Amino acid sequence: MKPSAHKHEMASAELAASKAPAHTAVRSAGEERHFDRLVYERVRLGIMSALAVNEPLTFNELKALFDVSDGNLSAHARKLEEAGYIECAKSFADRRPKSEYRLTAAGRQALYRYLDHIEAVIKATRRT
Repeated sequence: MKPSAHKHEMASAELAASKAPAHTAVRSAGEERHFDRLVYERVRLGIMSALAVNEPLTFNELKALFDVSDGNLSAHARKLEEAGYIECAKSFADRRPKSEYRLTAAGRQALYRYLDHIEAVIKATRRT
């Protein structure tokens, strides 16, 4: 392969990596790292953790748990929905809209991967 072709391939790979969603696993130096930046954010981690032990939860229940605005919670929930980590069922109760959220199997796996990663970091830190 010509050096210029190799440079072009490397640049294409770097560009593809920079456009990859934040929640995908990244390979670095031959190792797979499972640090899911989508789960890492405080409110999203809170939503997933709460849903792991209390399903379902309504929009208002989640909002009260994390003391965030409607827009903030909605944006975080949407990102988790787009990733397939949570599901939202919308209905009406007494003529008022009601959104109930549940953690999906993929979301539970992502949460457990994140927790495993954090536990490994804690163990490594305590060994030093």
